[in-house]
Amino acid sequence: MPKTAILVDGGFYRKRALHLWGKKSAEDRAKELSAYCYAHINDKDSGEVRQLYRIFYYDCAPVGRRSVYHPLTRKNVDLDKSDTYTWTITFLNELKKRRKFALRLGELSEYMSYNLRPDVTRALCAGKRKIEDLTENDFIFNAQQKGVDMKIGLDIASLAYKHQVDQIILIAGDSDFVPASKLARREGIDFILDPMWAEIKDTLFEHIDGLKSQWKKRQKEE
Repeated sequence: MPKTAILVDGGFYRKRALHLWGKKSAEDRAKELSAYCYAHINDKDSGEVRQLYRIFYYDCAPVGRRSVYHPLTRKNVDLDKSDTYTWTITFLNELKKRRKFALRLGELSEYMSYNLRPDVTRALCAGKRKIEDLTENDFIFNAQQKGVDMKIGLDIASLAYKHQVDQIILIAGDSDFVPASKLARREGIDFILDPMWAEIKDTLFEHIDGLKSQWKKRQKEE
């Protein structure tokens, strides 16, 4: 039976899941991610019966014991006491407990900040919002990931060279994976991209074997 490995860019998934299906608890988001991945394996439209090799999840653990200045409140926020820190730790722990999941964690860069959300910035520039009306919910925490893309590329190369799978499904939305996907395809791997209904560049189509997003609208959890 053909084997499939599913690789998930965690930062991308969390942003798209929030946009598509709204906020959820860490436990429910982990359950949702698992169901989303298995929907690929159990996809009746493909006409194939496949076996899941493993789900590789790539992300960064939150930074604790550090404070970041918030420009609105003009106070330092203790990251290890924030709701985001608690949610992320719980989410990663939930994934660790799930069968067939393998976590690949990178690191966050030292530079971190709270920035205005893009839609809020546009509203301010258009005169639809006023600075005095801003709230903490109008800001997002920003930190660059380190090592995640490299881990994805290395795992794709390893899976391809060792012929451990016949198919790789990558849940991601950028073009950083192109060199690795080209390598996998040269080794005979069926390479599928799932951008979760986000738009991708036309040039990416020549470096993948197929484009397949699963649920589009909000799904009712069972």
